[in-house]
Amino acid sequence: MKKETLLLLGIIIVKFLLQYILIAPEYELHRDEFLHLDQANHLALGFASVPPITSIISLLISWLGNGELWVKFFPALFGALTIVVVWKTIKKLNGTIYAMVLGASCVLFSALLRLNTLYQPNSLDVLSWTALFYFIISYVKTERVKYIYFAAIVFSIGLLNKYNILFLVIALIPALVLTKTRIIFTKKEIYFAAIIVIILIAPNIYWQYVNNFPVITHMKILASTQLIHVNRFDFLSGQLFFFLGSTIVLLAGLIALILYHPFKKYRFLFFSFVFTLALFTYLKAKDYYAIGLYPIYIAFGSVYLVNVLQETRFKLAIPILIACPILLFIPMYSIAFPNKPASYIKQHKDVYKNYGMLRWEDGKDHDIPQDYADMLGWKELANKVEKVYNQMPNPKTTLILCDNYGQAGAINYYTKHRVIANSFEADYINWFNLETKYHHFIRIKSAQNKGNEFEETSPFFEKSYIADSITNPYARESGTTIFVFENSKVNINDRIKHKLLQLDDE
Repeated sequence: MKKETLLLLGIIIVKFLLQYILIAPEYELHRDEFLHLDQANHLALGFASVPPITSIISLLISWLGNGELWVKFFPALFGALTIVVVWKTIKKLNGTIYAMVLGASCVLFSALLRLNTLYQPNSLDVLSWTALFYFIISYVKTERVKYIYFAAIVFSIGLLNKYNILFLVIALIPALVLTKTRIIFTKKEIYFAAIIVIILIAPNIYWQYVNNFPVITHMKILASTQLIHVNRFDFLSGQLFFFLGSTIVLLAGLIALILYHPFKKYRFLFFSFVFTLALFTYLKAKDYYAIGLYPIYIAFGSVYLVNVLQETRFKLAIPILIACPILLFIPMYSIAFPNKPASYIKQHKDVYKNYGMLRWEDGKDHDIPQDYADMLGWKELANKVEKVYNQMPNPKTTLILCDNYGQAGAINYYTKHRVIANSFEADYINWFNLETKYHHFIRIKSAQNKGNEFEETSPFFEKSYIADSITNPYARESGTTIFVFENSKVNINDRIKHKLLQLDDE
C-alpha cells in the first residue's frame, strides 16, 4: 500500500475515533435526529422539513438496528469523505503529500467535528458542496465532459438532501460569467446536465407542488422563529471560527486564486466565495449554512503555501502549519463539544459565555448551549410516557399528542415504537393514524406552552390527572408535563381532523 494511501487511511481512522469520543455518555440524541429517524417509517418523495435523501439514510440505519452507533456513523462517514475529496482535490492541483496532509488536518480539526456528531442533513450538505467544487475544478483542468455530468449528479443529490446547495449554484453562475471560464456556457453538455438535474429532482418538485410547497411554509416559520434573532454581523463573525486553526491556509487560498499563476483558470472560485457569503449575509442566514464553502479553499491554500515554502528556506514552516489546527483543537476540545456534564458547564458558564455558546435562538443566555440542552431529557420523557401509556384502560385507543417533533420522535425512538406519539409540528402533521377510534388522550406540553391545559381539557373527559413531568434541570424540555385524560365525552378523531384542516388552510 502506498505511503499516501496509508496516511489518508490513518487520518480517516482518527476522524471516526474522534466522532465517537466527543460526546459524553450522559447526552442522548438531538431533537432533530429523532425527526429524521422517524422519516424512515413514512417514506415519501418529500417532507415538510427536509428533502427525501435523509429518510433513505434513516431507512438504512433502521435496517442496521437503529442503534445510536449507526445514527452517529453516517455523519462521521460524510465528514470522512469530505476529507477524501479535499485530499483528491489537492492531488488534482498537483499538490505534494505535505499539502495533502496539511489540507486534511485543516478539515479534520475544525468545526466539522461538531457538525459531524449530529445526524442531520448538514454533514452530507458539506460533502455535496465540496464534491461539486471538485468536479467543476476537474472539468476546468481537463475539459473532460464526464465531470460536468458528475457535477450534475452531485448537485441533484445535494439538493435532494438540503436545498441549501442551491445558493452555492446561484453564486457560482455570475462567478463563472465574470471570468474566462464563462466558455462553459457555450458547451451543449452543460444543458444536457441541466436536464439530468431536472429529471432527478422532478419527483420532489412534484411532491412540493402537490403539497402546496411546504418548503416555503417551513422557511417562513424558520424566519419568524429562529432567523429573526440572527443579524448580519453574527453571520459574518461566525465564519471566523469554523476553521480557526486554518485561517492562514484559507486566506492563502483566496489570495492564490487572484495572484498565483498556476491557479489563474480557477479564479472564478474567488468570486464564488464572495458572492456566496454576500448572498447569505443579505438573507441573514445562520452562520453554519456557509460551512460547506471552506474545505475546497483549504485545498487551494494548502497547495499554494507548501509550494511557496518548499521553494524558500522556510520549509520547516510546513510542519508548523500542519500542527496549528491540531494545537488549537486541544483547548477547544474542552469547550466546543458536549463532552462535559451539564453541571460542569454551568459551574464554568463564564468560559462558555465568552465564546457566545450560551446564547439560544431566543436571543438569551442559558446555563448550557442550546444544542446540548436539546440532547437531554428525552429518555426520561419516553420512559415516563410509556409507563403512563401502559396503565391506560385501553392503550391502543389512546392518542399521544406532543407539542413538538422532538418530543414525538424521542418517544417513538426510545420506546421502539411500542408507543406511537404525534404532533402538529413539522412532518408529524402528515402521520396521524385516524383509522383508530381514540377514547383516551395523553397530552405532552412544554413548560412554556403549558398554560391552562388541565382546566381547559378536563371537562371533555371523565377522568383527568397530571401524571408526571421532566425533571432534568438542564434539558430544554425541563418542566414538560404529561397530562392524562381518560374516557372522552367528545369525538377526539373529529377534533384532530378539524385541527389538521386548519393547519392545511394556513
